[in-house]
Amino acid sequence: MLRARIFIDFWNFQLAWNRLSHQDRCDWQRLPPALLGQARVVLQAAGVETELSLEETIVHASVDPLGEARLRGWLTNWLDHRPSFDVKIRDRRARRKDIHCRQCGTTTRHCPNCGEEYMGRPEKGVDAAVVTDLLSLAWQGAYDLAVLVTSDADYIPAVEHVQAKGLKVVNAGWRDRGHELQGACWGSFHIDAIQEELCR
Repeated sequence: MLRARIFIDFWNFQLAWNRLSHQDRCDWQRLPPALLGQARVVLQAAGVETELSLEETIVHASVDPLGEARLRGWLTNWLDHRPSFDVKIRDRRARRKDIHCRQCGTTTRHCPNCGEEYMGRPEKGVDAAVVTDLLSLAWQGAYDLAVLVTSDADYIPAVEHVQAKGLKVVNAGWRDRGHELQGACWGSFHIDAIQEELCR
């Protein structure tokens, strides 16, 4: 029996889901068992016949504190209370944002109508938080198999370190993106294959 932990980059997953789901919402309660089922198929295809025991599903998300109170409530009051889920939230901070016109080459920081500075709330720190959990839990011996739910190539160095320790990382990504990460992981599968069964 292999102990498995699932690591989910919330926005990487959710934005791809929104783009491909035709307005259907994901049933997050069904997500961990579906991911483990596909990871088991990947193991079996490589000749590894074993059961998987889900230790934890860690979800890292960032939230705009001014405009996403409802999302924060769902993440903390509903998802975090489901079995196996541990939801970790970081606030997105407002930062000055320059707007660049590709047509004329002009860059501006202020609205031409009211003069206010453009502000953005970029996601910061989620990748680093996922990597920290992936590595620290590996070094604690807290899992044998990680299911990493993202298509972001920035995770490749962390994946390589975890696998150098003799652990397996299986990537759950999307068919049309994340090929570099899929190639770096011990195994991979496409969430597209199970998307229909996850719709609610």
